[in-house]
Amino acid sequence: MLKKLNSAFYGAAFLMATSAIGPGFLTSTAVFTAKLLASFGFAILISIIVDLVAQVNIWRIITVAQKPAQDIAQELLPGLGPILSAMIITGGMVFNIGNIAGCGLGLNVLFGLDTTIGALLSALICVLLFIVKDAGRAMDWFAKILGFVMIGLTLYVAIGAHPPVYLDLQKTFIPDTIDFMSIITIVGGTVGGYITFAGAHRLLDAGVSGIEHKKQADQSAVTAIGVASVMRILLFLAALGVVMRGVAIDPTNPAASVFQLAAGQVGYYIFGLVIWAASVTSVVGASFTSVSFAQSYHPFFVARKQQMTIAFIVIAALLFALFGKPIKVLIFAGAFNGFILAFSLGIMILAATQPRIMNGYKHPKIYLLLGAIVAILLFYFGGLTMIAEIQKALRTS
Repeated sequence: MLKKLNSAFYGAAFLMATSAIGPGFLTSTAVFTAKLLASFGFAILISIIVDLVAQVNIWRIITVAQKPAQDIAQELLPGLGPILSAMIITGGMVFNIGNIAGCGLGLNVLFGLDTTIGALLSALICVLLFIVKDAGRAMDWFAKILGFVMIGLTLYVAIGAHPPVYLDLQKTFIPDTIDFMSIITIVGGTVGGYITFAGAHRLLDAGVSGIEHKKQADQSAVTAIGVASVMRILLFLAALGVVMRGVAIDPTNPAASVFQLAAGQVGYYIFGLVIWAASVTSVVGASFTSVSFAQSYHPFFVARKQQMTIAFIVIAALLFALFGKPIKVLIFAGAFNGFILAFSLGIMILAATQPRIMNGYKHPKIYLLLGAIVAILLFYFGGLTMIAEIQKALRTS
């Protein structure tokens, strides 16, 4: 029993972490490192703190309440559940199209396949994952194995880039520039939108919930942020090592440029494998989590959960094949997901103050305070960022 619980907790952690590490994650890290240089370390530090506060609050609240996020929102205020679900599912589909695109790019780099064909083949692999008998267990192992592969390969590239570690540490705590757009974007890309709910809903799906599991839920949430943060830091160090040489990163494919400039042609192939692994695991996480937000509204979605997840993957793949997915939209989606995070975290914090929702459990006051502060700051700066991005789009259109 203990072995099964540990497997569920680590599976949930890696599902969330690999959901976060997608093509937008790789792209935004490279773009903002080139823009802010070593000062981007400060943005990463703040984002890790914000991520931890948001993640631990949301995972514990869902685990103790023993209900998915949309049910908690609906009990807090009738009509709020469908609104939250619509936002998460829409954001999940937008990101999933980008994830499918990343799969196609990865197979193009590795094998020279046409990007669209590579994307469709990768979508087929994800579909097969949900067809197997124990899809949940297969999903957990898939996320864990590819998570370790991504970190190991990126560590190799970061070492080869020879980053100025002392300068990085200095500017992490005393930055030359503080860029709120970068903070909101990487927070949104790490725990925004559907991502923060991926692990918590996976725990519910595995039958792990209740007040007796609150500390394990905390540990699983911290592990998830730890894995995603290690990957972010390694990417940052690799990119910083490249740009500090005075070499320009290719704006059309910034992440690939970092890997290639840091480790030559081998680095370019490593990028292909990393972005494929990052993208395909994100397809799995986005699809599973988005469909979990539909299950409260009709027995059809519960009875045909696997079929609905497969349909979600197929629709995203077809939309990519028809319309594609530009890099700028990936970054914008990260900022948008940061705004969704503020909204959803606010709902969870308010729900945590209601004993009728929380089965009589009292959420720690320090959790409530920190969660409220993070939600307000994300809402304010996320709103400013969204307005700025819309204005920029209008000026350039």
